[in-house]
Amino acid sequence: MPSPDWESPPVFCGPETPKSLWALGAVCAALPDVDVLGFQFGIRYGALWGHRGFTHSIVFAAALAALILALGFRHGVPGLPPWRLWLFLFLATISHGLLDMLTDGGLGVALLAPFDNRRFFVPFQPIEVASFGVAWLFTRRGAVVLASELRWVWLPSAALAAIAVLVRRT
Repeated sequence: MPSPDWESPPVFCGPETPKSLWALGAVCAALPDVDVLGFQFGIRYGALWGHRGFTHSIVFAAALAALILALGFRHGVPGLPPWRLWLFLFLATISHGLLDMLTDGGLGVALLAPFDNRRFFVPFQPIEVASFGVAWLFTRRGAVVLASELRWVWLPSAALAAIAVLVRRT
């Protein structure tokens, strides 16, 4: 006999799921860039712990999701059992590295680290690579990068979110 969870409607999370979960997902999506702190300590860009290295990998995304579950969400959250919560956090975290693989600069992403430190891009790289810091945002280059991210990241994400809302309402 299937578990009650398998009999639930095919939605990722229910209306009882805390809204703060979306904030946690956003933190997970941004966290891989913590590796830029390595520059302060002399860690080379292409090193395992360098920018777009281990923190952009599948292993890191899986481990971070598991750690968050172990530290505070062993039973999931209302409307979201533990395995779905892990999947949500994993996808939020790995999305960062996958999007970085779509950029047109840098050394690529060590998606398979720590087992393989080779850096990968996808063949189609439409997203303009961003610079470090904040000052560049107020330059012509910053406007180009922001327009690129709006076109290739934010608008498609908003469209998917709108579709998800419509599907859930029907």
